[in-house]
Amino acid sequence: MTYMPDPAFASLFQAFTSDADSTGQHLTACMARQRAGDPLLVYAGSDVALFPGSGAAPLVESFRRRTRGFIELTAISHLPLAFAYLGRMYALEPHADAWRVDAERLLQRTLEVRARNSSAFWRDYVAVGSFAGQEEQVARMTDYLCRVSIDYLQRVLRDPTALDPEILRREYLEPTANPAVPVPLNHLMFATFCLAFMDVIVRITGWLREHVSHWEQLMVVLSGQSGRPTAGLTWGSNNACHLIWAASDGVVGPEQVYLAPYAPAFEAGMEADPVKMAELETQYRKLWLNTRASVEVSRLMFPGHGSMETRAEALRMSDMPALANREDSAGMAARLRRIMEDPTQLLSNSVADLLIDQLRANGNRPELLEIPGFTHIEYPPIER
Repeated sequence: MTYMPDPAFASLFQAFTSDADSTGQHLTACMARQRAGDPLLVYAGSDVALFPGSGAAPLVESFRRRTRGFIELTAISHLPLAFAYLGRMYALEPHADAWRVDAERLLQRTLEVRARNSSAFWRDYVAVGSFAGQEEQVARMTDYLCRVSIDYLQRVLRDPTALDPEILRREYLEPTANPAVPVPLNHLMFATFCLAFMDVIVRITGWLREHVSHWEQLMVVLSGQSGRPTAGLTWGSNNACHLIWAASDGVVGPEQVYLAPYAPAFEAGMEADPVKMAELETQYRKLWLNTRASVEVSRLMFPGHGSMETRAEALRMSDMPALANREDSAGMAARLRRIMEDPTQLLSNSVADLLIDQLRANGNRPELLEIPGFTHIEYPPIER
C-alpha cells in the first residue's frame, strides 16, 4: 500500500509553513510591510546592488571580472600556478604532447603581454584609480614576472625535467641560489592577488559608504555562487562579509547578513529592466525576512536561555596563517597553499583580511597600503 500523509495532518502542516497562504508566509508579509523602507544590499558573485527601499530604484556596482585591471593582473598572477599545472600534466603523461602544447601557448602569450606592458599602459589604458602614482612599479613587476616566466618556459621546452616540483620550487617559486630570480615568484603571486583585490575593496567600500546611511537597518543577502562553487559559504570564509563589516565601521554584524548560494542571481545590466529588478527585490526581501522571522520569534519564546552572541572572533575571517612582516615568505606560501587546498576558501581570501583591515585603519587610502611582494621591492628596469 502506497503511503500518503493523512489529509488532516497535511492540512495542519500546510497551514503553518508550506503553503503560500500559511502563517509563516503571513508573518513574512507583515514584516515586509513594516520594513519596506529599510535598505537591502545584495552581494552577488561579481556585482553588488543596493535597494534603498520604499520602491526607490536600485543602485548597482560591478567588480572583479568586469572592472579595470582585474583580467590583466589575474592573467600574470596565474603564471606561477600554470608552471605547476604543466609539471603535473608532464608527471601524469610524460609521453603525451598536451603539456608541451600548453607551454608553447603560454610562452607565446606571455611574450605578447611583455611587449604590451609599460607604465603608460597601466596609467592610460588600464587606468585603475587605486594604482595612481604606482604605475611604474606595476609595470616593472609585470616585466619581471614575464621575463622570468619566459625564461622558465623556454627552459622546460628544451628540458622537461625542469618541470620537476623540487626544481620549480628551488629555482623559481622560492629560489635560494638563482641570481636570475631575485624576487621569488611566490611573492609575485601574492602581490598580484593583493593588487587585483585592493581595487575591489577600495571601490566597494567607498561606494557603500557613499550610499548607505543607516547601517543598523541594512539587510544583506550574499546571493549565488562566489568564486568556486564550494567556497565562501560562511561568514568566516566569505571576505564580502568582512568587507561589509569594515565598511560599516563594525556596525553590520553576522545577524544582518545571510549567505544564500541558491538565491536568484543578478548581474550588472539588469538594472535597465525595472520590472525584473522589482521582482528580484521582492524575492530578496522575502528571503531575508523569512529567515529573520524565526530569529525574532525564538527570542520571544526563549528569553534568558542563551543566544548566538556576536563575538569579536566571529567578525573575523577564518584562521588564515599570519604574516610576520611583508617579507614573510613562509607566511605567504602558507596562505597560498591554504586557499588552494581548502575548497571552502575563496581564492582572494589569501590576501583579503590583510588589505581590508589596513584600508579600514588608514581611511580607505590605497597609496598607504603595505603590499607584500610589491611595496619597497626594487624590480629591475623594463628592458626592450
